[in-house]
Amino acid sequence: MSDNQNLLAEQRRALILDEVRRRGGVRVNELTRKLGVSDMTVRRDLDALARQGAVAKVHGGAVPVAEASTHEPGFEAKSGLEPTAKEDIARAAAELVVPGAAIALSGGTTTYALAHRLLDVPDLTVVTNSVRVADVFHSAQRTAGQRPGAATVVLTGGVRTPSDSLVGPVADQAIAALHFDLLFLGVHGISVEAGLSTPNLAEAETNRRLVQSARRVVVVADHTKWGTVGLSSFASLEQVDSLVTDAGLPGAARAEVSEHLRELVIAGGPATPADDA
Repeated sequence: MSDNQNLLAEQRRALILDEVRRRGGVRVNELTRKLGVSDMTVRRDLDALARQGAVAKVHGGAVPVAEASTHEPGFEAKSGLEPTAKEDIARAAAELVVPGAAIALSGGTTTYALAHRLLDVPDLTVVTNSVRVADVFHSAQRTAGQRPGAATVVLTGGVRTPSDSLVGPVADQAIAALHFDLLFLGVHGISVEAGLSTPNLAEAETNRRLVQSARRVVVVADHTKWGTVGLSSFASLEQVDSLVTDAGLPGAARAEVSEHLRELVIAGGPATPADDA
């Protein structure tokens, strides 16, 4: 059977991952029929997902990785998951930022994607506890020089996590003294019951400070974060103004989100105010 050239490897792997999570496991021969690709292509995709830590390979197929609520993947492992969704979310979230705003970006691979989209927005003040996010702005300024309107970046101190965020008392104290117009918050998990959560206790406290210091809270999270619960909750859905996610979020989840948030933005689609849901 010839490979379906219209389906990119990244798209195939996202579909495979969704199927594994939904069904609790898949077989290679099932995926070849479903995707219309060769056995070898499916096995390469499973190898790639296994290297990212997204699935565990078993004889003849793959199953979900059993993760404890305290498991915190590193930045590189997370960056390989749902890249297209993250770019779509970043593009939609960037439209919420106006020139001259004071904004905050938490740690995470989706906020990292967003940072790249904000480089051309003039006169921003950017507060972040993410080493990776700060590097996006600093690298751009080193390359282009200190041009008029370049962002002013405030990087909090703190203890570095596996996802390259700075957390702990130093970060908390710095954030508590600041006030920003807009917070873009990446999350490990989001659900109606647990709200926003993370496997890192210190990061949970730092995220609480970020939420408290923001006039508007925007969560940027792809659809795979829905229903995931980390060890520590740090905000309820009622404390979130907007969720920017991708089209992979199921209809039932969209309805649940809209009951608790002021605004749901599906990247590539129109914003959905809760009153209209």
